[in-house]
Amino acid sequence: MQSVCVIGGSRYFGKLLVERLLTAGHRVTVINRGSVPPPAGVDHLVVDRNDEAALTAALGTRAFDVVVDQVCYTPVQAAVSARAFAGRTRRYVMTSTIEVYDPATAALPSVPPGTPVPEESVDPAVWPVSPDLPWHDDAYLEAHYAEGKRQAEAVFARAGGFAFAAVRSAHVLGGGAREFTGRLAHYTGRVTRGEAIAVHAEALPTVFIQHEELADLLVWAAAADFTGPVNACSDGPLDAHDLAAAVAAQAGREAVRRTVPVGEEASPFSFDRHYAMSNARAKALGFSFSRTADWLPGAVAEALALPGAPTD
Repeated sequence: MQSVCVIGGSRYFGKLLVERLLTAGHRVTVINRGSVPPPAGVDHLVVDRNDEAALTAALGTRAFDVVVDQVCYTPVQAAVSARAFAGRTRRYVMTSTIEVYDPATAALPSVPPGTPVPEESVDPAVWPVSPDLPWHDDAYLEAHYAEGKRQAEAVFARAGGFAFAAVRSAHVLGGGAREFTGRLAHYTGRVTRGEAIAVHAEALPTVFIQHEELADLLVWAAAADFTGPVNACSDGPLDAHDLAAAVAAQAGREAVRRTVPVGEEASPFSFDRHYAMSNARAKALGFSFSRTADWLPGAVAEALALPGAPTD
């Protein structure tokens, strides 16, 4: 049994993570702003993680075996947490993203299409950090999401005071009403309404992970002893055409596609550039992944069953 602090953990796979930690017998503390109460049996600290003085005061004399940070988006937030948790935890796990590899958002090493991108393509130990950028501005942060994650990883990697690991998650699907991004619902809605799905003519494959599998991986990462980044994705990349076909098969409809040129915005998961991740490191460390093709039909069925989803 470990003492685990989860920062965030109020929705989607973060909420499931808290539930899984409790089921496994761990002592769990959740830190968030109080909009959603955690399950019974969880120590709940209501505080804004951006307010360093308030965070430090709320922590008091608490110490943890592991911190799992679900909602760190900027180097400023990372620096606050690195100071607040120094000496309070032996291990810090940050939930990061596949977007750190997006070549449209930074000058990154070139990877040939079809070659899964390894963790060393973005090394947080040497990535430059610019805390003075307007990270507090929501519009700026949204436009620089990938860079915010890269720099947050970099701050933790150099902080010292605890062992640091970053879980770089693939695109998360599944969960029905839990899934709040609406990206899979974009496909199910358009297919069932007979509306065109905008895709690139040569849409490149990307990788996915089911929300329960990601929660399981985070539980595993909390108990492990590896450091540095690790990619989290199910086996079997798909492109936007594959995803549309999977939705159409489940819905019993035909998918209508509209081709858009390179550089033009398309539907979610249609990419005109390659950055599908490799999960080889996580496998070598002992985690076993499912195949996307095995769980995707269930995720599509959940999205089709949501209230308000079109029907015949």
